[in-house]
Amino acid sequence: MSIHDPATGKLRFAIVPAAYVFLLRESHAGGDAATEVLLQLRRGTGYMDEHWAAAGAGHVERGETAEDAARRECREEIAVDDLDLRFATAMQRTARDLPIDERVDFFFTARGWSGEPRIVEPAKCADLRWFRLDDLPDPVVPHELVVLEGLRAGTLPPLTHFGF
Repeated sequence: MSIHDPATGKLRFAIVPAAYVFLLRESHAGGDAATEVLLQLRRGTGYMDEHWAAAGAGHVERGETAEDAARRECREEIAVDDLDLRFATAMQRTARDLPIDERVDFFFTARGWSGEPRIVEPAKCADLRWFRLDDLPDPVVPHELVVLEGLRAGTLPPLTHFGF
C-alpha cells in the first residue's frame, strides 16, 4: 500500500506492523531433551494457506503496542493468556511487487502462559501441533522459518530481513 506525501508530491509506502508469538516448551520424549514450538496450519485465510505458522500472530491495531497485539492474538487464536513474552527479533520484510508491501514484524517467544492452547478459529486453522525446533514440518511460512531456524541455532539477531 502506498500513500501520497502532500509535502513532496511523492508516493511513499506504508509500513504494516504485525506481532508473532512462538510458544515454546521443553520436551523429554524418548529420553532426548528438545525445545518444541506450537504451530498452526493455516487454512481459509487467503495468505500462505496450507503452511505451518506461529500459533498466535496478526496485525498490530492502531493505538496498540506490539506486545499488546501479541497477547490479543494469542487470546483470539489459541485461547491462552498471561503470556511470559520475550522479544526475539524485529524483521523488516518486503515482497516487492506483490500485494503485500513493506512490513515490520515483531517476533516474541513465550515459555509460560495460562490456559491450554486450542484452535479457536477453525475456519482459519486446520491443525495445531507441537514440533521440535530441529524437526519442523514442511512447509512453514518462509519468513517465519527464518526466525525459527535462528531460534533453533541460538543465533537470532535482534534485527532480521526478508525479501531483500
